[in-house]
Amino acid sequence: MADYNPFAENTLNNPASAYGYLLTEKPVHHFADYDPPFYTLTRHADLEAALRDIELFSSEFGQGPRFTPPGGMLSDPPQHTFFRRLVQQAFTPGAIRALAARIEALAEELLDAVEGREGFDIHDDYGFPLPVVIIAELLGAPGEDIAQFKKWSDSSVEAMGASDPTPWLADLEAMGNYVLRQAQARREMASPPDDLITRLVQAESDGARLADDDIQSVIRQLLVGGNETTTSLITNVVWRLLERRELWERVVADPSLVDRAIEESLRYDPPVLGLFRNTTRDVTLHGVRIPEGSKVMMHYAAANRDPAVFEDPDTFSLDRPSRRHLAFGLGVHFCLGSELARMEARTALTALVKRFPDLRLENSGSRIKPFFLWGRRRLPVRRG
Repeated sequence: MADYNPFAENTLNNPASAYGYLLTEKPVHHFADYDPPFYTLTRHADLEAALRDIELFSSEFGQGPRFTPPGGMLSDPPQHTFFRRLVQQAFTPGAIRALAARIEALAEELLDAVEGREGFDIHDDYGFPLPVVIIAELLGAPGEDIAQFKKWSDSSVEAMGASDPTPWLADLEAMGNYVLRQAQARREMASPPDDLITRLVQAESDGARLADDDIQSVIRQLLVGGNETTTSLITNVVWRLLERRELWERVVADPSLVDRAIEESLRYDPPVLGLFRNTTRDVTLHGVRIPEGSKVMMHYAAANRDPAVFEDPDTFSLDRPSRRHLAFGLGVHFCLGSELARMEARTALTALVKRFPDLRLENSGSRIKPFFLWGRRRLPVRRG
């Protein structure tokens, strides 16, 4: 193929079309037509090593393609460790299990709403509202603000992936002001609710309360991580099962395959194609010198198709032996909400195949915009 361009239309529409070339011919790729230029790592073994070596491949200047100040959990230890400990109580196995009944009830409510319709959209009617309602409730945000949350979340990820974030700054400012209003309201309460915003407001670092910028940063990261990626996981797995009708019918006949379908979706269509690190010194891999201070994309999706690890990697299979995919990253930055995402997707898919076994794909819809994310912005389906 011609040299890899992550922003080319054919690559955006089908990122996997480039993986074979990258894995075999350009395991370290340099893309110069972006500001700043960046490198891409694709082989599974290289990503495993890089993601564990946070001294060399740092998150201190952001995990997006642009250099940004460290903030919240998108930073290196000890700052990252402090913020992760602060919020991880909401994502322990026990806390996730406690959400099961609420997630199941919400899935049924959303399917009730489309019960009488011949057609609906998996993204708009199901995949989007389910996780955004749950993360909003964990944060302690009012339910009527959910549509606004989605708009801000979309703007956050588009700004993160853009060389010029200016078009989304007004939304980011509005989101920041919203978070500050919520934080201030809790400071004024005699008995604030036990939610993540309260936990951040009451936290101390070196004897001082957290700065407003830190509270905004963590809430933005939780909001984006708690809904954007899970929405894509739900839409992606439904898309692939309906795309090959025999797979959908297997899951309908045997719902115990739901977990296999979700793990294969995470491998085959990871919602985050890759995130970035920043080199703290020169490093040479596969004969390519990556200078100190370079942006490097850790391409999870390509690593998940590495034939050195996965047999027949370009086939979506419900019979694949378990292997460690990189959809949730690795090391200290392993996704905090991975088990919540799995539970939400498992609940969503289980309810969907039970309620609508006759579901069919209208068409493959359209993808979400940011080049480093992967999911359906539209996925129209119909009954019968």
